[in-house]
Amino acid sequence: MLYYSTNRASSPVDFRQATITGQPPDKGLYFPGNIPVLPHNFIADLRNHTKESVALEVIRPYVGSSIPEEVLNRIIEQTIGFDFPLKEIEPGIFVLELFHGPTLAFKDVGAKFMSGCLEYFVSSRNRKLVVLTATSGDTGGAVANGFYGAEGIEVVILYPSGKVSAVQEMQLTRLGKNVHALEIEGSFDHCQRMVKQAFADAELNMLVTLTSANSINVARWIPQQFYYFFALQQWPHQDVAPVISVPSGNFGNLCAGLLAHRSGLPVAHFIAACNANDAVPVYFQTGQYRAKPAVSTLSNAMDVGDPSNFVRLLELYGADLEVISSFISSYSISDEETRSTIGQVFQQTGYLSDPHGAVAYAALKKHQRPGIFLETAHPVKFNDDLPMPASLANLLQAEKQAIKMEADYEMLKGYLLTNQFLR
Repeated sequence: MLYYSTNRASSPVDFRQATITGQPPDKGLYFPGNIPVLPHNFIADLRNHTKESVALEVIRPYVGSSIPEEVLNRIIEQTIGFDFPLKEIEPGIFVLELFHGPTLAFKDVGAKFMSGCLEYFVSSRNRKLVVLTATSGDTGGAVANGFYGAEGIEVVILYPSGKVSAVQEMQLTRLGKNVHALEIEGSFDHCQRMVKQAFADAELNMLVTLTSANSINVARWIPQQFYYFFALQQWPHQDVAPVISVPSGNFGNLCAGLLAHRSGLPVAHFIAACNANDAVPVYFQTGQYRAKPAVSTLSNAMDVGDPSNFVRLLELYGADLEVISSFISSYSISDEETRSTIGQVFQQTGYLSDPHGAVAYAALKKHQRPGIFLETAHPVKFNDDLPMPASLANLLQAEKQAIKMEADYEMLKGYLLTNQFLR
């Protein structure tokens, strides 16, 4: 499998180079040269396969010969060693819970898979690799946990000050060792812009080997397909394909689901469930895409005004809105609707959703069809009144380790040029 740039001005690369580099030199995003179609009998027999065998079948074509199969198997086992339950909370409405991993968020899968791949790749190199990423919430904790203690890898995470939840901040600022948190005085878009500037800085890249752990990296993006296959393994209505509503911020998760669909997974329709950051819903309404400044909402991990993976969505369907709309609908859900949805769902079903899952549930209801919505984070990450899970107890005892920084690229560059990050 070779990966080309969506800007089409860089040479195609294999999975190893795409993972290490993160982003092509022409500043596009890597995209698979072909989308594999899985055997029909494999799809039809999903429920009789283990999670591990399904994940291997899905990911193998994308990795190619870059990783030996026994190593890839080990990475998969470390990545998905927890449950992904599908639960019916009311007639016809199912929730796929993706928060049973170590940091209680769906991004545990992509982060752990990528860290396993990179640790294998850097084992044959004699220079340090720096993972540089921006987070609007859950990415930071998942990346910090996934890469914590990884040999030959330093991690630098930028997050917007005061715009992530208390639990999210604990998860990315209290590990230390090879994990370094930068608290940026600005929005997620400021953080993401600074990261993009770093990757575009030729002088910096001569001295520091950078890669990204955001979903722009194929090793973070592509394994998110696993969720959709695990959902269909448990889907009880084998003769009816489900509608799936996906909380969407940077659009990596949704685009992974679309890859799974293109590979043969039966999904009737996808819903891109957005909060007040509505650049994509507006595109569906008008045909015009315009990036907007991010606004803060209850569902903070989705507070993205210019989603990076939107170009991959366009790539999947040739930027043809009519074709895109036949597979995807998009809705914007306000904070008021999110609050009322959390309350109503709890009162009517006893199920407590987090704000991101509530956005997806509300969008599924707007679509007026039964199906599945994704619950991408544990509610405790957004409600201080809930009991803290035992898995987070050690973080409560640790001290915050973060460096405050203005939203100034030159300050970030200066930090990255300190000895601990140099090759």
